[in-house]
Amino acid sequence: MRPICGHLVWSLLDNEVVVTGMTTAQRPTLEAVARLAGVSRATVSRVVNGSTTVAEPIQQAVRRAVEELGYVPNLAARSLVTQRTDSIALVLPEAATRVFSDDQVFPGIIRGAAQELEAADKQLVLMLAGSPAGHERVERYTTGRHVDGVLFASLHGEDPLPGRLARLGIPVVCSGRPLDGAEVPYVDVDHVGGVAEAVRHLITNGRRRIATIAGPQDMVAGIERLIGYRETVAAAGLPELIAYGDFTRESGTAAMRQLLAADPDLDAVFAASDLMAHAALRTLREAGRRVPDDVAVIGFDDIETAAYTEPPLTTVKQPIVELGRAMTRQLLRIAAGEQVELALLLPTELVVRDSA
Repeated sequence: MRPICGHLVWSLLDNEVVVTGMTTAQRPTLEAVARLAGVSRATVSRVVNGSTTVAEPIQQAVRRAVEELGYVPNLAARSLVTQRTDSIALVLPEAATRVFSDDQVFPGIIRGAAQELEAADKQLVLMLAGSPAGHERVERYTTGRHVDGVLFASLHGEDPLPGRLARLGIPVVCSGRPLDGAEVPYVDVDHVGGVAEAVRHLITNGRRRIATIAGPQDMVAGIERLIGYRETVAAAGLPELIAYGDFTRESGTAAMRQLLAADPDLDAVFAASDLMAHAALRTLREAGRRVPDDVAVIGFDDIETAAYTEPPLTTVKQPIVELGRAMTRQLLRIAAGEQVELALLLPTELVVRDSA
């Protein structure tokens, strides 16, 4: 026994007695369930842990005994025996202010992962790593085997952690190709193809001075969306006009002002995120430019507010919730010992509205 804040707690694998003052509460044990059901302790354990090798009448007897006694499995003890926690970590190397902003991309990924894990009767552990200290904390937690696998989204730079965890035998799946070259399974959308379709739409509609507000070049989404722009304007024999942002509204405002100063005659802008496109719309309006008459604007993401800008935003739709679900399905397959493909690419769709 050990003292905890003046109380005493005694724990065994399937029996826990909590002493608080003069009151003692004892949890129903596997042995008690076995006696009531008229079976062995091992049989109860197999039923409680989801085994399908026990005959259905015996399973029903065990379940009735569990319900009658109010037995609740000791999850900590189960983890010691099975070496599973039934928890999956979703790691976002971003500050909380970014994750819970009006971006809507992060909530979509979280929602998709949570839906898939709920169906698998597993728990989602959300971990933010927007600082060096946060990154170290995530590394300690995940290498400490507190979760059965790790999902990574919004990786920046050549982050070595996904590869390090995979080499330790921890199931890992990333959103986007790891930039450090680690052979870790990943799920992503077709950034290059989606942007190419958007820029071709602008060209088809007569735009010839097409600028881009590119995303951060330490993220695979920013890199590949810029590649899609560059390849498409080059194939059409058009000049490049590039300013850089970080997917936020503030960076979109600064980049749009920079582009107008560099080329006042530009007639179209592809922004690598909807938030930057929203900022571009506002900046163009403040500069006296009409959208789409003077300047057409296209974004990327198709977040909910894209349909409610002025004018409504043409954008490249990425399946954000499905991205979270697909990542999670891959991770669960790996955790179950199955082989998965290294790369899974989801399609995008150009959603045409009034801005282009």
